[in-house]
Amino acid sequence: MSLNLALIVENGLRYFADEIALIHPECRMSYAELSDRARRFAGALRAAGVQPRDKVGLMIPNRPEFTIAYFGILYAGGVVVPLNILLVADEVAYTLSDSDAVAMVVWAPLEAGVRGFERVPTCKQLFAAGTASDLALPSGTIRFEDAVAEQSEISNWKSQFPEMAQTMPDDTAVILYTSGTTGKPKGAELTHFNLYFNALCVSERQFTRWPRQVEVFGPGHRGLACLPLYHSFGQTAMQNGLLFGGAATRTMERFDGEAALAAIESDRITFFAGVPTMYFAMLAVPDGEKRFDTSSLRFCVSGGAALPVEVKRKFEQRFRVKIQEAYGLSETSPLACSQEFDRTEKAGSIGRPIWGIEMMIGDDACNAVPVGQPGEVLIRGHNIMKGYYKRPDATAEAMRGGWFHSGDIGTMDADGDFSIVDRKKDMIIRGGFNVYPREVEEVLYQHAAVSEAAVVGVPHEKYGEEVKAVIALHAGRSATPDEIVAFCKEHLAAFKYPRIVQIVDSLPKGPTGKILRRELRD
Repeated sequence: MSLNLALIVENGLRYFADEIALIHPECRMSYAELSDRARRFAGALRAAGVQPRDKVGLMIPNRPEFTIAYFGILYAGGVVVPLNILLVADEVAYTLSDSDAVAMVVWAPLEAGVRGFERVPTCKQLFAAGTASDLALPSGTIRFEDAVAEQSEISNWKSQFPEMAQTMPDDTAVILYTSGTTGKPKGAELTHFNLYFNALCVSERQFTRWPRQVEVFGPGHRGLACLPLYHSFGQTAMQNGLLFGGAATRTMERFDGEAALAAIESDRITFFAGVPTMYFAMLAVPDGEKRFDTSSLRFCVSGGAALPVEVKRKFEQRFRVKIQEAYGLSETSPLACSQEFDRTEKAGSIGRPIWGIEMMIGDDACNAVPVGQPGEVLIRGHNIMKGYYKRPDATAEAMRGGWFHSGDIGTMDADGDFSIVDRKKDMIIRGGFNVYPREVEEVLYQHAAVSEAAVVGVPHEKYGEEVKAVIALHAGRSATPDEIVAFCKEHLAAFKYPRIVQIVDSLPKGPTGKILRRELRD
């Protein structure tokens, strides 16, 4: 039986044609319009020589053009290769070359995207959306707006490509490149079934009470897409998962705490998903809960990194909405585990595996460790990638013993709820004792002056590694390194509290807002 991820939009046309699918400050687009433009772009791709299973790079910020191109590539039977809009030209060229992309869709003002395309001779066709001010586009570039225009000779999809391409469930739909913390980025191949079923799981807000009830994100629901759509979290949670059931995605190109609260009010947002730093930012808006009407907000999800318990408590108290903590990776499509809507009270827990997924806390030999003991989070089920593109050795290493090895250290309690302790590589070994940065960070966030915190290990002659905390303070608050050390000493065992504290203006963050520990270590 065939399955194409673009069925999400096809079903939207069939059942919700006149409902709003995409909201942007510049436009609103119905499901009928989204389907029409995606199909036209599919025709333009076919006319440009793109064949089924060909890879197409996609480098566009959170705008309607991203979603149109994404599903247009899928309609044509191609494979989407999303690119981080912050990449430099060399990194763009590497991704296009490594993925064997034959075409690229770029937001024209992103000069690095255009220059990177020019360095890859095998990537032959460029589609450019938007207007580049002083940048000369390569000869033969097709304007994206022309490709999706109603009267365009380029697309003419009705005669050239009248139907959605028939792909198989285990065909690759998207190649997501990992962050490359252990070397060159690797492309995780996610199938049409991986992503389709993950979108279904995101679309359903599940309740634990019996008989089991499910509320689906459908017409009337609106999600605020602050997470980058080129990232697995944003792509599945804020695009595919919302469009799956007929809800609307309101895109935001650049996250700002105050702007997010204003959008929640003006567009009556019902769902917000973000990384912890986004929740920090909204909490930092002076009198945010009084200045903005956020009463429409019903569901919040945090993922990408551990949400400090104190931040969760404050946000829920001030904005009167529960935060579900969830967990996943690019290689897991990404959702693997989540708290259910009415079981969010266990702070620090990521809940239980989603339907059809098995998770285990294992040792190095893939044996389950005792309840409550830390070990590596191992996952298997319908959400696991096919493998790393052209990396059989890396795939075999990640899939040892029939389980996907996440590289995260976690625990499972007696109720079957999971918690993430830390990344395996982030664990600090001080004098033979394991120190998990998250545990120390939880204490740091309890200090009234601390706005952001990250804990890393630094080399030490006697202990092997020493615990170092890097913190940023709230505006108008003060604290000295000695005061921070003394505070931690009261709440942590002697081998855990940081001996070194560095105070900075802000911590380095990735494109999703996730704090980059590797930069602090470097």
